[in-house]
Amino acid sequence: MRVAVITPVAGRHGHLRMQRQGLLLSTLPVDSHVVVSMGDRRAADVAVAQAEPPTRVVHVEVSDSRLPLARARNAGAERAIESDADLLVFLDVDCIPAPDMVRRYVACAEDDRVPRLLCGPVAYLPPPPPSGYDLDRLNELADPHPARPWPAENETLRGGDPQLFWSLSFAVRPDVWTRVGGFCEEYRGYGGEDTDFGQLAAAAGVRLDWTGGAHAYHQFHPSGDPPVEHVDDILANAQVFFRRWGWWPMTGWLTEFQRLGLASFDPSDGWRRGPAARGPAAPAGARTDE
Repeated sequence: MRVAVITPVAGRHGHLRMQRQGLLLSTLPVDSHVVVSMGDRRAADVAVAQAEPPTRVVHVEVSDSRLPLARARNAGAERAIESDADLLVFLDVDCIPAPDMVRRYVACAEDDRVPRLLCGPVAYLPPPPPSGYDLDRLNELADPHPARPWPAENETLRGGDPQLFWSLSFAVRPDVWTRVGGFCEEYRGYGGEDTDFGQLAAAAGVRLDWTGGAHAYHQFHPSGDPPVEHVDDILANAQVFFRRWGWWPMTGWLTEFQRLGLASFDPSDGWRRGPAARGPAAPAGARTDE
């Protein structure tokens, strides 16, 4: 099975180098690493500076500060499929693959009787020491995400909640990718496109399976909780999602923005930037994306 790992990149070149080092340690080598540069020409230089794994670079233009993550993933998938990949593995630039991640994804993907998305567990790393992360000790350092399943090493949890789908690390066969139709490119910037993709998959009859042993380790970087640095992206993308699906995603973040006076909810107009004079209670919706 020919495996392509697809990684959108805009900055975070140190993370990209660590990811590629992790791919070199894979117990099942990948056939190509598709690095999608989102307005980041230097990302290509960083990727090809290390000869292995073989790299294919795709350039996606960026028009403003809102990164086209959905479009970048679609462009990466298109290049991988053109190159005759049998399995598409999407891995965010922040993530280092465990040595058995690719092997476990391939083992599960070989059973193609049911169309499905394969999601591996992602654990979060603390800040690296001055010498950097020791790739042999990542499992000792990482904490599992508290809101996502954590199956045993060779266990597959079938029929997961599509609202919990995330794109940090997942695998899909090309025919299933085509069936889902890729990510909706109306989403730009941070938040919402993952939940939308999960809904598209469910509507297409594609199952979500949590794949034990296909671990990835999320490298530390500063981020807000809630992610106030992405408030405008999240509000805009929440509006897109509501128009498409009729309910609000990311309500954990949205209600925190409301509490902080950064956002307000109007039943006639939805979520908007800034406080309300008398903010109504936030509507129920999905869990947060991350």
